[in-house]
Amino acid sequence: MLKTTCMREISEAMQKYSRDVPLTDKLPTDDLRPVLFGLFGEVGSVMASAKKAYREKLAYSGYRSSFLEEMGDVLWYCVALCSRIEIDVVKIFSDALGGSGAECLRAEDDSREGGVEIGENNPAGPMLADALLKMGSAAAELFRIDENRGRRSHHVSSFAQSYLRVLRCVDIRLDEIIRQNWEKARGRFLEPEFETLPIFDSEYAEDERLPDQFEIRIVRRSTGAGQLQWNGVFIGNALTDNILDADGYRYHDVFHLAHAAVLHWSPTFRALIKRKRKTRPDIDETQDGGRAIVVEEGLTAWVFARAKQVRFFAGQEGLSFDLLKGIQQFVRGYEVEACPLKLWESAILQGYEVFREVRANGGGTVVGNRGSRKIWLGPL
Repeated sequence: MLKTTCMREISEAMQKYSRDVPLTDKLPTDDLRPVLFGLFGEVGSVMASAKKAYREKLAYSGYRSSFLEEMGDVLWYCVALCSRIEIDVVKIFSDALGGSGAECLRAEDDSREGGVEIGENNPAGPMLADALLKMGSAAAELFRIDENRGRRSHHVSSFAQSYLRVLRCVDIRLDEIIRQNWEKARGRFLEPEFETLPIFDSEYAEDERLPDQFEIRIVRRSTGAGQLQWNGVFIGNALTDNILDADGYRYHDVFHLAHAAVLHWSPTFRALIKRKRKTRPDIDETQDGGRAIVVEEGLTAWVFARAKQVRFFAGQEGLSFDLLKGIQQFVRGYEVEACPLKLWESAILQGYEVFREVRANGGGTVVGNRGSRKIWLGPL
């Protein structure tokens, strides 16, 4: 049995969220179309997620997390829309909750993590399927918002009611949606505060810490292979591109150096300079061991394949959200998942800026500084 959460708490959660959303809103404020397209697209993503769960059943293990994420994005666009058309989204949702039951907000037993495990049995059963169709229909009506300016509040209210009906069907709390979506939006769009970022090895002795500053030469050997040189000593293997279409992947160690400087994480670089955290066998095995190295190498190769299609990110000031979410999936379960997506974006863009120079020059000296979380190419 679910309990009613007081409307004051509901209003406070929505008020804070509605104030925060504009901080992460990069879309034009004088054009409703991008926001409407985004909202309708996210509603479609919710339905696509339900369709996958219906088709694959328990094989679709990520249904609940996907559902939560997509519903959070729907809410974000709804708040952004209300901000543009000057409608009080807090009142809209408060009124909708008053009519549909405030039990959508919080389950009585918080240990259930938001209620039933959607994804079990028939995840797109009749109740949820009907609620999703109603939400899709209500979202479509929002496209008429400019035609019916006098009915804007009515259209948004209908959508809010359908949205909450979906949450009630799957027993997911509205406050959980708000919390998770804000964490995602903040990590993606807001510049991180350095003092709040993870360091991972600050409590270890110097010989188990990544160096605070480093200069690594990338040397082109007589064979054409690239190899790292630290303090005059060659480290790691001499690398070639390992592909018929020469693309400079022999210099991909630049990306590990960028990870070390910006994210304070690189099991590959730790292994190369022999600074694994051996005094903590559990950390040595799970965070610095072979599997973590494979994850970083795989991630690096995957991003490289994407970067190769767009001139190695030359001229780009940002990365696609899809790419960053893919990275998030790659590193799940490892300490670096604590790093916000905005920091990942910085590490990748800085790394590729240096990579393009190293590739053009056939080598160079890469300088990294963990204090400033920067990486750059030193004098040739």
